[in-house]
Amino acid sequence: MEFRPITRVPGAFQQSVSPEEIEAISRHAFGTNTKVASAIELGTGMYNTTFKVAVVGQERAVILRIAPEPERQFTSERALMRNEYASLPYLAALGPLLPRVLAADFTHEILGRDYMMQSLLDGIPATEHLRTYPRSAWPVYYRQLGKIARRVHDIRGPAFGPIAGPAYGSWSEAVAASLEDIATDLEGIGLDASDVRKVIMAAHHHQAVLDEIIEPRMLAGDLWLPNTQLDHHAPEPVITGTYDFDRTWWGDPAADWTIRMVTAKPAERQAFWETYGTMNQSEDAAWRQKIYEARHLGAIRLERHRLGNHEGVRASYESMAAVLAAVG
Repeated sequence: MEFRPITRVPGAFQQSVSPEEIEAISRHAFGTNTKVASAIELGTGMYNTTFKVAVVGQERAVILRIAPEPERQFTSERALMRNEYASLPYLAALGPLLPRVLAADFTHEILGRDYMMQSLLDGIPATEHLRTYPRSAWPVYYRQLGKIARRVHDIRGPAFGPIAGPAYGSWSEAVAASLEDIATDLEGIGLDASDVRKVIMAAHHHQAVLDEIIEPRMLAGDLWLPNTQLDHHAPEPVITGTYDFDRTWWGDPAADWTIRMVTAKPAERQAFWETYGTMNQSEDAAWRQKIYEARHLGAIRLERHRLGNHEGVRASYESMAAVLAAVG
């Protein structure tokens, strides 16, 4: 077997696996006589460990995604792969844009980590390929993204919170619980979480404003350029696939990462709204948006810490201070 792992510094968050473990996973998924021709680790993600695996006798390679060990996961990021797996039946409207799950194993019998085998999507990551088009063509991409986001946000759920649970009866409860998990994680790694705790207090104090959201809708969680594929040869950007739906939620679509990123830098991203539609522009909606931004900033702080981006961690406190001044 050709085996090409990524070399990382000791103690890095993402941990590779051995070729023997990949062979055992492949035999478990495809049969005892399965032979692996190659396993190439991909460096595009920042959470799961991902390999492109070629199996002898199979025409197309497959994607193997391996979650971090449970003890390495933050409380606010617990069992993300299981959350994605629970989300897939609800995402049927995306059809061929999604990779198919070929095998999933959460038993930890082969290695002490969850993993999924998925079909390989056609295309090139949008982070690499979009810039090869003239900037005047970029709105075409954002119009397609708006249509996909609208399909996701139109999906109704049974309760608020992560798709795999825990479930909450109100949106304010779900938001406060998410912020509480982030604060606990920050304190667990020795970072100051007092600003997040102030946001929690504001969320409780203005509970009625959050609870204007009464219908749980699906939030994609991480639908953006890094998790979309583009056609290799199309004369203008064409989205051929979307993936990594492990941070899905039931809640207010305005709280989704996609909405945050579209509004962060307008210009060609404005084309998103042409297919997505309009959003609530009320004073209460603007206040909720500040709470959602605080939640994003808390999650960003954790990720920056995980990646060793200490300057980014410090900058997150300045950004959070500006949000705190607005939420009251």
